[in-house]
Amino acid sequence: MTTVLHLGLGNFHRAHQAWYTAHAPGTWSILGVSLRSASVRDALAAQGWRYTLAIKDHRGAHYETLGVLRGVLVAPESPEAVLDAVAAVDTACVTITVTEKGYTLDAEGELDTQHPDVQHDLQNASPRTLVGYLARGLARRVAQRAPAITVFSCDNLPGNGRKLQRAVARFCALAGIEVPLASIAAFPDSMVDRITPATTPALEAECEAQASGPSRAAVETERFSEWVIERRTVGTVPDWGAVGVQWVDDVAPFEQRKLRLLNGTHTLMAHLGRWRGHTYVHEAIADPVVEAAVDDLMAEAVDTLVGTAADGVVAYCSALKTRYANPALRHALAQIAVDSSIKLGVRVAPVLLERAARGLPSPACYRALAAWVAQSAADIAQGVGVADPARSTLQAALDAGRSRNDQVRAAVSLVASALDTEAHVDNVVSAWPAPPT
Repeated sequence: MTTVLHLGLGNFHRAHQAWYTAHAPGTWSILGVSLRSASVRDALAAQGWRYTLAIKDHRGAHYETLGVLRGVLVAPESPEAVLDAVAAVDTACVTITVTEKGYTLDAEGELDTQHPDVQHDLQNASPRTLVGYLARGLARRVAQRAPAITVFSCDNLPGNGRKLQRAVARFCALAGIEVPLASIAAFPDSMVDRITPATTPALEAECEAQASGPSRAAVETERFSEWVIERRTVGTVPDWGAVGVQWVDDVAPFEQRKLRLLNGTHTLMAHLGRWRGHTYVHEAIADPVVEAAVDDLMAEAVDTLVGTAADGVVAYCSALKTRYANPALRHALAQIAVDSSIKLGVRVAPVLLERAARGLPSPACYRALAAWVAQSAADIAQGVGVADPARSTLQAALDAGRSRNDQVRAAVSLVASALDTEAHVDNVVSAWPAPPT
């Protein structure tokens, strides 16, 4: 049985890449790696690594038991085992879902050499970061003359594969690790899409009642699923094309459309929806104020799409709103709001800055930024705090004693340095959401 090594064993992977691998022709298995917590490993181990996937839409739910996982490593417990897995001869390829912040990149999309975990990894053989594990694991792969492999980045970053390759190359150079990266690994770009809420006790109870498979660590998702991968691989990879994956020469149009339309409006709803008292996506999109804001942001983003990214965009936007309104998925807005200082930088800021360069107004983009600042300030004032890699800086920026303009300036500077101008700050302040009712 041939192995896919997966780094970042969260719900999205178990609803997406694991599903494709389970259904691909041949005998494939997945060795998962949790880079942080042992909780998913412990839940899955208790049921032989099997889990239930609940696929839902307005027509109802389909429950499927997936048994493609063969084990899970927890990186903080056994970093050596993870490095050995990267280097193992029977590891055919690597897939990754660690969220945007897991790449430890700076605002320019390059390796953040000032990040404390990156500094640790440069000085220590037992890594903490994705980049550290790949760099040192690939070095072991070279040392034992294992074949070249493909590393599939599956996170919401434009040019994700190339950014990861540059980060690994930079790490190797700084750490003095000699790895002929171009000959040992390929890093194709990819775009992934499947709305996947967090697991809840209610979902586990539902699966226990409705499904014949295991209930712990169950995952729910929508019927829609998309995976587009750049046709740039080495070694052996699953025949995902047989189960719906698109192999293309250029992923950029697909990822740009998804990031700016789906992910951008998701982040808008995460904050404006909560500001207006909603908990879930399907509730927020049913609010006329939120729906209008989504429509406006989509319209501004559409104006920035070119070439194949603009093909069929009207139908794409309509389908997105149908997906948002899916009453069978309880997709929490708070889940989407996590790490927004990074997400807004790749989902909304590029639209705003491109439009500004063309002399076009962008009230919807400013509304998205204003909703983020307003809801974040409200969370902090209520003692909730914010789940964000820039948490301490953001909390200081949104101190209640500062003027609104100063709060906005400090906050949006975290999203993109180019937003630190009087004009941008004034526009965000002017777009401030009406007081919640």
